[in-house]
Amino acid sequence: MKKYIETIKIMFKSQMAYRFDIFISMVFSVSKIILAYVLWGAIFSTKDEVAGFTFNGMISYYIISSFIAQLNQSSSAGWQISAEIRQGLFSKYMVRPMNIFGYFTAHTAGTVLLLLIFNLAAAVLWTFLFGVKITLAGSFYDILLSVVLILLGLLFMMQLNYYIGILAFKFLDIGPFMMIKDNIIEFVAGSFIPLALLSDKILLVMRFLPFYYVSYLPTMLLLGRNGQEALTGVLVLAGWNIFFAVLNTISFRKLKYRYDGVGI
Repeated sequence: MKKYIETIKIMFKSQMAYRFDIFISMVFSVSKIILAYVLWGAIFSTKDEVAGFTFNGMISYYIISSFIAQLNQSSSAGWQISAEIRQGLFSKYMVRPMNIFGYFTAHTAGTVLLLLIFNLAAAVLWTFLFGVKITLAGSFYDILLSVVLILLGLLFMMQLNYYIGILAFKFLDIGPFMMIKDNIIEFVAGSFIPLALLSDKILLVMRFLPFYYVSYLPTMLLLGRNGQEALTGVLVLAGWNIFFAVLNTISFRKLKYRYDGVGI
């Protein structure tokens, strides 16, 4: 465990040295909130409520969901794994006395820790600037389960991006996989629009998928809504994490024999 903690510390210090990346991340998050503010401001100019949301509630949703979405930095790990496999540099991970998935998880966690601090500060700042009164869930139980869902969601996204990354053992370019994954997640995770705006039939299907619980449900729980889905969400995400843990283990064992360690 100590070696993974040291990896987290090293990445945390590394992020301090490259503060421009953090700035860009915050700008991206803020731009999404501003766009939502403008668009929904126009819609709510003629309506008092949309899908159970007031204007204040809608902007609160975007502020919280953007904060949660920015915590997911695992895509960079998937790209790094792919690049180092193609360049013949992946051998160093195979000889280290560390679990490869564990190393990249710790690597990503070190990045997320610093982003957590700055994005939380940005969320608080924009809450005041927009004059939004965020009313968090009154139930400690809902808040606790939302935190559990966020952690399970981050772990799931790490496993998904790790899986796509190791596909570079077999495929020349994982770019299409990453592009499809990013486009799907942007919509089905509720980052683009609240999923409450969709029909009940579509939501029924989405509840069987992990993405519904990665960002959307934790946000709704923190806003004091959808509390009846919290426990189900924890069980579904835990199940998907177990599935991908097994899939990644089996896939790596099979695919690593295609690796010659000299670059392609």
